[in-house]
Amino acid sequence: MHVVFAHDKPLPVAAYGGTERIIYWLMKALVRRGHRVTLIGHPTSQVSDHGIRLIAGDAASWPSLIPSDADIVCLSFPWHREVSKPHVCIIHGNGKPGEVFPQNTIFVSRSHAQNHGAECYVLNALDMQEYPESLLRTKGERSRWERFGFLAKAKWKVKNLKDCVRAVKAAHKELDVAGGRAWTLSRRVHSHGMVTQSRKLEILSGCDALLWPVRWPEPFGVAMIEAMAAGLPVIASGHGSSPEILTPDVGHICQNYAEFAEVVAHAPRDFSPKRIRDYAMEHFHADRMAADYERCFETVLSGRPLNPQAPRTQFREDAQSLLPF
Repeated sequence: MHVVFAHDKPLPVAAYGGTERIIYWLMKALVRRGHRVTLIGHPTSQVSDHGIRLIAGDAASWPSLIPSDADIVCLSFPWHREVSKPHVCIIHGNGKPGEVFPQNTIFVSRSHAQNHGAECYVLNALDMQEYPESLLRTKGERSRWERFGFLAKAKWKVKNLKDCVRAVKAAHKELDVAGGRAWTLSRRVHSHGMVTQSRKLEILSGCDALLWPVRWPEPFGVAMIEAMAAGLPVIASGHGSSPEILTPDVGHICQNYAEFAEVVAHAPRDFSPKRIRDYAMEHFHADRMAADYERCFETVLSGRPLNPQAPRTQFREDAQSLLPF
């Protein structure tokens, strides 16, 4: 199958860029699975070493650059106009209240799809080559936690760094923040700003667990599966995709701040880093993600829609309105 992607940001990214990283890993996995992959994208993208053909293009020109032998086009943005080839749209974020998406839209978790009145979704996954098993060498089973990680934009209120800092300070623990500056004078909170992949792995290797108490309908928290690839349990709120991603063997879902603070102060159980990583390898490997996308492509190529009707965002308010915790 010849799969063509259209994305106007440079690939791969050096630091933050959740959507870009997923697209890049998906393209690489499709190549490994024997498909031809073409990217119509930013001219500085470096993808040829992985067998991906690059056609330089931008948000305005990409439709005219689709190769004539393409089987399907994969977009990372909604597109409501005609395309010369069958196509799907992968949506990574939340739509605005009432926003309508093309019928062949793929969301990134079950809850994400349901929040947009849709059925079709494919869970995100990692290129596990970027998360080596050596990350587990420094980790044994721990019944006591001293240091936590936070991977997200620090200023984005829905990610809820505020409650992480509050709980860590109350428990006299340590917190590493990667993804933006945490404006706090506490000596227990360590701000690393935007970090590279290698620096992120260094930070995770020194942590006992990841904190993820989001206060919005998170489409898919990539940080959760990154932490699990490093053998870390995830302490999360029950919003968004967390209940789909986490099981009691790999994390703990908290219903409110009081429970969250208690878990931070006192680990609820011993977690096995190896068992956590094995779970991530089984469920969140990019090759599994690529196989799921293949099935979506085949459905579209057979003439069947991915969703019964055009998805429409179900939120009555902006998705970034803070949910209770």
